[in-house]
Amino acid sequence: MILACHDVSKAFGEHVIIQNGSFHIEDHEKAALVGINGAGKSTLLKMIVGDLTADGGTITLTKGKTLGYLSQHQELVSGNTIYEEVRSAKADVIAMEARIREIEKELKDLTGDELESRLNTYHNLTSAFELADGYSYESEIVGVLKGLGFAEDEFDKPVDTLSGGQKTRVSLSKLLLTRPDILLLDEPTNHLDLNSIAWLETYLLNYFGAVLIVSHDRYFLNKVVTKVIEVEMGKLSVFQGNYSAYAEKKEMLREARLKEYLNQQREIKHQEAVIEKLRSFNREKSIKRAESREKMLDRIQPVEKPLELHTDIHLKLEPSVVSGNDVLSVEHLSKAFPPHTLFQDISFEIHRGEHVAIIGDNGTGKTTLLKILNQVIPADSGTFTLGSKVKIGYYDQEHHVLHMDKTIFDEISDDYPTLTNTQIRKTLAAFLFTGDEVFQQISSLSGGERGRVSLAKLMLSEANFLILDEPTNHLDITSKEILEKALNDYTGTVLYVSHDRYFINRTATRILELTEQTFVNYIGNYDYYLEKKDELTQAYTGVSSAPSDVCAPEPESQAKLSWQEQKEAQAKERKRQNELKKTEERITELEERDGEIDELMVQEEIYTNSVKCQELALEKSKIAEELEELYARWEELA
Repeated sequence: MILACHDVSKAFGEHVIIQNGSFHIEDHEKAALVGINGAGKSTLLKMIVGDLTADGGTITLTKGKTLGYLSQHQELVSGNTIYEEVRSAKADVIAMEARIREIEKELKDLTGDELESRLNTYHNLTSAFELADGYSYESEIVGVLKGLGFAEDEFDKPVDTLSGGQKTRVSLSKLLLTRPDILLLDEPTNHLDLNSIAWLETYLLNYFGAVLIVSHDRYFLNKVVTKVIEVEMGKLSVFQGNYSAYAEKKEMLREARLKEYLNQQREIKHQEAVIEKLRSFNREKSIKRAESREKMLDRIQPVEKPLELHTDIHLKLEPSVVSGNDVLSVEHLSKAFPPHTLFQDISFEIHRGEHVAIIGDNGTGKTTLLKILNQVIPADSGTFTLGSKVKIGYYDQEHHVLHMDKTIFDEISDDYPTLTNTQIRKTLAAFLFTGDEVFQQISSLSGGERGRVSLAKLMLSEANFLILDEPTNHLDITSKEILEKALNDYTGTVLYVSHDRYFINRTATRILELTEQTFVNYIGNYDYYLEKKDELTQAYTGVSSAPSDVCAPEPESQAKLSWQEQKEAQAKERKRQNELKKTEERITELEERDGEIDELMVQEEIYTNSVKCQELALEKSKIAEELEELYARWEELA
């Protein structure tokens, strides 16, 4: 165990953030911290690193272990270039290298005991230098910077001139290079493009230390974490598995809790009816029996009604008119900001009912294309045509469609003058703006609040062609799920740009990837895109997305097996599948027991019993050893 939080509490005035919350993180474990916006996730991270003090409970980092923390907002002011700033993470290794070089120069002038002493120092330093991967630190720095989306020609940019998002990427690069025993990451995928997120997933999966992540990127969490810690209404709950496993278990628990609540309510009403009937008999014995039942009712521990799902934002998208079948036709469109060409001679069509996601690296021109289609900026060449009865609804990630000097109420009433005050208030209440909140100025709102106003306007537009630029930015997971459902129920056409792979997977029926200044078309969701990416990228652009040293598999038709060879291969495959199934079953069995031990270890009667703790720790250690072997065997078989 590397980190333990026991009975932690924190409140701001009367607002309780966490009350008596407990969880722990094991060495090498990858865990997620989830909850709606404002639930207290970032507050908990700040308590762990010491930026905030807990009101009660204990937070313990194992002695001798190091901790690294990435906050959401970075204020780097150093005067360094990007490369110099990130290189400073290796200051101890660089100092060690300088000392080694000094000793090498000194050795030729030394003799006797002094020479022997200096040689010992030299050997100790070189051993430590090798252990710290000193001979490869320069290539490690370059690898991390490129992985997080910095091109080599950007390495010399001054840090002080970077945007907030770029500074966050620099800070993340530094943090990864320091290799702490546990990483605390608050929204690490913000400001990363799809390739950088995929690189970070692989890096964290192979990271030697433990990781605790706050993120709204569900696809990322599914790939990386094996434990989910939920913050909800001041309580901490621990779930084993990735995000999908958590969501499934959470729903099962909610349904069971709701069933228990409804059953208890039925029983209470039944007992109250019986009591009333007994009292109506107006006999001494019946009254005593009624009183006995009343005492029994008083002793019942009431089951708290579980929270209703998705009761916060009410979003329904419905077009006022049906468009023609041909919604958008783009022909030979090009755009450049010299000397950088974004795309050239692109053509595609979108038909009624399609949900099309545009993906690609940062800076390839995705948002620019949407702005051209909304006539915010002109194309350099080419044309686009909207179909019959097409009415556009536009959601802009920078919320330029909002007027910063207006109040929320005026923003709606000025665009929709036929709505009554009551209708406007009802609409805004559906997006969590009530009372005097509707008179807040747009300029004073957070990114998430502006997003809710934009969604409200989108709903009122009754458009039949939605063009959305990063619609899930600033939305918590619950709000994303509401938007997903609204889009999946929407009968119109959708074209959007997003980096949220889980969102794309749930809502897209087609993907256009902007790569090498052209579009590659995929008829499917994000999983289909991953499956077909290399094949189609090569067909469209002549450039393979796979590493050049990886050979393509030989077509099956070229590997003609005899009948006997086929039979042997089939038998071998059946044996492999059987062994794989047995391995997976044993892994599941051990992981479940490991989760049970985790739950036991936070129970007071266990952690106060040293003998029982030792027994469980020994069992957990044996499980870890067997799992390590099983994981390796599974990789061989899979």
